[in-house]
Parts: sequence; C-alpha cells; structure tokens
Amino acid sequence: MSRNDTDLLKHPATPPRAAANDAQQLPLFSAEALKSAAKQEASWRREVHDPLVAKKGPWKKDFTTVSGMEVNPLARPSDIADLDFNRDLAFPGEFPYTRGLHPSGYRGKLWTMRQFAGFGTAKQSNERYKYLLSQGQHGLSIAFHLPTLYGYDSDHKYSAGEVGKCGVAVDSLADMEAVFDGINLEDVTVSMTINSTGPIALAMYLAVAEKHGSDWKKISGTLQNDILKEYIAQKEYIFPPRPSMRLITDTFRFCKEHVPRYNPISISGYHIREAGSTALQELAFTLRDGMEYVEYGIRAGLDVDEFAPRLSFFFNSHNDLFEEVAKFRAARRIWAKVMRDRYGAKDPRSWMLRFHTQTAGASLTAQQPYNNIVRVTVQALAAILGGTNSLHTNSLDETLALPTEKAARIALRTQQILAHESGIINTTDPLAGSFFVEELTNRMEKGCFEYFDRIDQFGGMVEAIEAGFPQREIWDAAYQYQRSVDSKEKLVVGVNAFQMEQEEPYDALYIDESVTAQQLALLDKVRKERNQQAVTDTLHALSNAAADANANTMPYIIDCVKAYATVGEISDALRDVFGTYQEPALF
Repeated sequence: MSRNDTDLLKHPATPPRAAANDAQQLPLFSAEALKSAAKQEASWRREVHDPLVAKKGPWKKDFTTVSGMEVNPLARPSDIADLDFNRDLAFPGEFPYTRGLHPSGYRGKLWTMRQFAGFGTAKQSNERYKYLLSQGQHGLSIAFHLPTLYGYDSDHKYSAGEVGKCGVAVDSLADMEAVFDGINLEDVTVSMTINSTGPIALAMYLAVAEKHGSDWKKISGTLQNDILKEYIAQKEYIFPPRPSMRLITDTFRFCKEHVPRYNPISISGYHIREAGSTALQELAFTLRDGMEYVEYGIRAGLDVDEFAPRLSFFFNSHNDLFEEVAKFRAARRIWAKVMRDRYGAKDPRSWMLRFHTQTAGASLTAQQPYNNIVRVTVQALAAILGGTNSLHTNSLDETLALPTEKAARIALRTQQILAHESGIINTTDPLAGSFFVEELTNRMEKGCFEYFDRIDQFGGMVEAIEAGFPQREIWDAAYQYQRSVDSKEKLVVGVNAFQMEQEEPYDALYIDESVTAQQLALLDKVRKERNQQAVTDTLHALSNAAADANANTMPYIIDCVKAYATVGEISDALRDVFGTYQEPALF
C-alpha cells in the first residue's frame, strides 16, 4: 500500500456511532450557571484578588509546568464550558476512556507493580527477580545489557567494558534459561525492554516457556519492540527503519496466531521524555508512533482489530503532578478517538490505551540522593491518579548506578504504601471534574492533534524521523529546559538550590569485571557444546526468510534460538540482508 493509498486511513468517514455520540450534547454547566460564576469572579477579583496581588506580587517569576507550559492561574467553569460529559468524559470503562479502562478503577484490580531489574550474569539477575517476587512484586521487567540491545555477543570488541553493567548479559538461550530458572512463566507476566533485538528476546522467552512445559496461549507479558523511538531518542537501533518495521509486523502476526495473551509491542514515550521532550511532545510522538505501527500492520495485510487490542504503551511520569495526570487522561481519550474514527476499529478493545509507567530517571539527582525518594513518590502518585495499568518506581540511587537491593525494596515499598495506605485507590478517577485538570487535559489533546497534523504533512512518522522533525523538537525543548535551570527560573533541590557544602557518601552497587570473565566462559561453553551444523543451517534459513518479503521471520528466529545460535550471530544474519542504519547529520 502506497502513502497515497493511506489517505482514507487519515480521514475516513465518521462511523455511525461517533456521529451519534457527538450529537448527544451534555455540557456540565448551564449558561445560567456560567453567567453567575463569571459575575462572582469579577467581584472576587476586584475586592479580594487584585488588591492583594498589587500589594505583594508573586514570590517567583516562573509558574510554568516542568515542560514550560503556561499554567492557568485560576481555572474556572468557563474554561471547560464546552466539556461534554458523554463525548469527553463518560463513565470509567466507557468510550473515550478518559476516566480509565476499568469501571471500578483500582477497587477492582490494582495496577501491576513491575520493577525493572537486571544486572551481571543471568544467575545474578535470577536471584534479584526471585527476591522482588518474594517482596510482593506482581510481574517481572527484564533489563538487558547494552551488547544484547545492540546485537553483539559479550566477546565482541564493542562489548568491552559493558558486560552486565546496565542490565543482564544474555548471549544465547542458555542465559535466558538461567534468567527464568525456577520461575513459572504461566504465573508471572514478563516485560522485556529490548527493541532492535526484540524478536530474538521474544524467541528465547518462548523457547524457555516451551522447555518449562508452559502453554504459549497462557503466558503473558509485553515486549517493548518499539524501534521508532530509538531513531527519535534512545539511538539503540541496528537496521534501517523499513526492515525494522517489517520485523515488528512479523511479531504482530506471530503473536496473534501463537501467543494471543502477549503484547508484541510497548510503544514508548519514556525514552522520548528522558531525551528532553516536553510532556506534550512525549504524548504526541508516542501516540503518533503507535499510529504508524497500526498503519504498517494494516499494510501488512492484518485487520486492525486482529492486532490493535494487544498494543500497549509506556509513559514517563515526571515531577509536575497535574501535567502528568492530564497527559495520561488525554492519552486514553486521543487513542480511543483515533482508533475508532481514523482507523475504523470496531472492537472496543482496540480503542483502549493500556499503559505502563516508569518514574522519571532524568529527574533524579546525584546530589542528596535520598531526596529522590520524594520525587519518585510524587511521580508515582501522578501515574496512579492518571490511571496507569502498571508501574515501575525508580530507586533513589539509579542516577549513580544500578540499584542496590535495599534501594530496590524502598522503591517497591513506595508503590505498596500508596496502594494500601494513602486512600487514593478508593475512588475511580478522583480528579475528574476539576476545572484545572479538565482544562489541562483538553489542552494536551488539542496540542497532540496539532502535532499529528504536522507529522502527517511529512507523510508519516517514518518520513518525519528521516527529516529529523521529532529529533529537533526534542533538542529545542531540552535546551530551553536546561536554560531555565541554569538561570534558576526553575529550581532543582540540591542542584541549583539548597545545596550542601559536603555531600554524604552513598554506597552504590558496583558490577566488577569478574562478571565479564564468567560470561565469556559461559558463552564459550555454549559454543563448544551446541550442534554447529544446526546453527549454520538455521542462520542460513533465517537469511533467506529475511530476503523474502512474504516470509515471517519469527519462526526462523525461534529455530536459531533453539539451536543455541547467539544474539550476535542472529543479528549478523539479519544485518547481512537488511544492512545497518546510519543516522543523517541533523542540526
């Protein structure tokens, strides 16, 4: 399908249900109520507000959000006079899902507490996963070290100094077997944060499940598998965009047929925000990435309702509580409208935006690291008030190193205290109807659709990335934020305000170089004991499948994995066919 053929995807006829809903105008305020409120406001400003402001004035210059968005200093009913209950809010569990996907909110089901973890060897990470599960964590979230993310084995020259440092070292199926040793994959949902080599990690996970005797139709979890945000922000790409998108649609089709409860992609705004974007840019670029995956899935011959219900999202939760809440509420509403009205999805599950949240790593400070516990608590609170489906809370020391066991436990306890002691789960969408929150939610939605229009003018997100549009937008936002910190318009406690003359020492987790020797010994053992002919044959078959646009690469990757071909060998087989991506110079 050419780009011209996708015009109907962008501006389809409005479905009958949408027209019916839009006709049901049910504003929250009558004209009489708005007129009365305006009269009372005028009196209040004249007699109370203005004299005090004239006398004292504001105590600081900058009252914008963390993202630099202007904040309504006094939200009023008139600011949301056009808010229609049926169209914009409705009840929880009903279109457009602004108020959440589940009718009873967290009273019916708590969010999944899923702490991101992984370091050193597979055995070391397995011990941490079992510890977190024993402390009340609900699911696993696997962090892989950089060589695996980039498609290199631990003995590659590019892996020097990186083995096991920022995630678990996984070179072959033998490592993944050790990662999940003693863990029942039918009982625990598993998220894997990996993108360019995501199909390989998925293949390993499925091979382990098969060895455990687990039914593929019963296991569940999420593969990040989001390559577009790599080109935009994180830069952990291998192949050019279009073959990378082909690998992703292959996982869509494979999971639909064989692993129906597994989410084959988690469309990630987290790394976009960590790169310096605003909250609005995170929202817009993430959702537009999601739309691009939908369009590529449709072009690959899939019916939208065959794969859209298994799409999931991954957002950042930063320090500005209300900005984040508005972002999350707007995300659900926008996605519901886009899926129903732009892509014609009929299944309500296709309209529902399900998302994981991680607190903002970029907000954490090396100075006075215990302050990070407070930051993380505020960020977690925003995610929960915004209706997240699962949550990772960063550890206080993650700006220094991988978290210690103690710091990881405190991060988990933060979620548990919010869940069981704060009372915020007792009602669904507690901030609904707030003049300020609803007005900010509307602004997020409006700004997001404006970004969609700009990206559509490029021809889509792949073309916008190739032109450097989202990258430049993020660079500009990051520069403006840093200027505001440098000028002290925005204060960061312990960094540009309230510093200590001498920092207290903190014992961070250190991964020593002995991990490299252990991992290389394990890798050498696998290579010596495997059937080399089987490795050669399966890698050759994968290369042929990759060269055939009509073949699904996933079964061939699984065959390679089962033969104990390594991540590097499988990636090289794909590199030989797809080539590698070189980012153009952008200024």
